Parts: sequence; structure tokens; C-alpha cells
Amino acid sequence: MDDTALDYLQNTFGYADFRLQQREIINTLINADDALVLMPTGGGKSLCYQIPSLVRAGT
Repeated sequence: MDDTALDYLQNTFGYADFRLQQREIINTLINADDALVLMPTGGGKSLCYQIPSLVRAGT
């Protein structure tokens, strides 16, 4: 995983580490692949989309 994603998680959002499959989902999206994320409310879906948009240039 790109360390930039972890930097954004820690410095922008204030979390120490990713939850469950967030790391895999975020890495998939950073690599411009598709992902369908089904998680319960409060499961961390928003970060799965917010962090890749910060990491990827031009998004």
C-alpha cells in the first residue's frame, strides 16, 4: 500500500490504522480498479472513497 494513504488517514482524519478490509479497498481504488463496498453503517465506507481521491492526482 502507498504510505501516502496511511499518512492521509493519520494526519487528515486522525486515525492510527485502517479497519478490516479498508486497506485492500483503498489500494484497489488507488490503482484505478473498481470496487463495490458493502459495510454496515459506521463501518468506514466513506474513507474508502475519500482517501483514494486525495492520493490520486487529478481526482
